[in-house]
Amino acid sequence: MPARPMPSAPAPFPPAHPLSRALLEAVLADRTSDRFLCELVWQRLGYRPAPGDGGASTPWLAGAETPAPWAEAFPQAPEVIAQRSASVALTRSVSAPHKQLLKEQLGFAGYRIGELYPRRTRRATAVNWLLAQLAERGEPLPDTGPLPPLLDPPADPICGHPGDLPVG
Repeated sequence: MPARPMPSAPAPFPPAHPLSRALLEAVLADRTSDRFLCELVWQRLGYRPAPGDGGASTPWLAGAETPAPWAEAFPQAPEVIAQRSASVALTRSVSAPHKQLLKEQLGFAGYRIGELYPRRTRRATAVNWLLAQLAERGEPLPDTGPLPPLLDPPADPICGHPGDLPVG
């Protein structure tokens, strides 16, 4: 009797989208969707898409690598731009030596008065958190890397891009 092929193991989750200066600057310039930015954070917090079609509405769930405080507070990946509590959790999880990485590594001086909207300040918080994750692991930030299709900045920065959730 011929040997039956062994069932293949499920494919591992794809690696996180690589970070680069060009990517993080595009995020700060509001050239990516909030969902894309959330996924950059979720991947690094150990959240994984729930089984399903993998579409944009597929929830992401805490995984084995998700830090316990995050998994307990947010069993489903939080919308780090739309949810204030998630943005606050990101801010609090950045250690003191890494609080100024936006300025130190990207030369980001902040938004102008007319550009201060919760969506944008939370995007800056998420970018600083991503920089802190690299710093904690001792990894450099490359100047260039793959970019998603870039969007035009939204006409209404309060509402964001089509499909972005309302900021609460």
